[in-house]
Amino acid sequence: MPTFGSLFSGIGGMDLGLERAGWECKWQVEIDDYCRRVLERHWPDVPRYGDVRDVTALPYVDLIAGGFPCQDISVAGKGVGIEGSRSGLWSEFNRLIRVVRPRVVLVENVPALLGRGLGRVLGDLAESGYDAEWDCVPAAAVGAPHIRDRIWILAYPRCECGCIRDDGDDGHHFILPKGNGGRFATEWGEDRQLVALVPGVHPRTPADWWRSQSRMDRSADGVPARVDRLKGLGNAVVPQVAGWIGRRILKAME
Repeated sequence: MPTFGSLFSGIGGMDLGLERAGWECKWQVEIDDYCRRVLERHWPDVPRYGDVRDVTALPYVDLIAGGFPCQDISVAGKGVGIEGSRSGLWSEFNRLIRVVRPRVVLVENVPALLGRGLGRVLGDLAESGYDAEWDCVPAAAVGAPHIRDRIWILAYPRCECGCIRDDGDDGHHFILPKGNGGRFATEWGEDRQLVALVPGVHPRTPADWWRSQSRMDRSADGVPARVDRLKGLGNAVVPQVAGWIGRRILKAME
């Protein structure tokens, strides 16, 4: 079974999606105490590391995945960009890529990265010997009743042959399909529900797919660790998106 390691794991949204796609988690790196407790409950046998800045060595994995902090990049923040104190932790992500040298790297962040640091990420990956492709994939593309657009960057070692890249019909190597203007399309169905247009994903309405999602909101008084839970959910990756990408990577690796 192909393996992956998780950086900036949070509550494990990306990890869950990749596991559902057929990957095995070998290690996780997360500094937040509450998130680490969540990870320990769901991945009790997976080694965990704390502050990414203190990690000097990690076991080899086929894929490193993670969403480095977006606070300095997001339009909801001060817009400092990738050089900020929190989003600047991308440099630690890149350092550990060089340490492990995985076959595939999967990076997630907010769409504002396109104008606030994408060039830095791509340049660092190129200096590390990796080609990359990227696209913005909203949660609505996999049937969710909300947009939650995120940029996904997929990188693989630059080589002459034997790489994991999948040839497209147009002769361009890609794993992430290119949407209209770099974005995936969604539309409203006759019942006024968002319809997923990602190939291979069966369109469903929120009533039959998302009803089990927590109704906890900012006024959920009496819920244990409410603030920590909200923070964890707000930072989390939608597992269905990570799973869909994970399956495409596995197909290209066959």
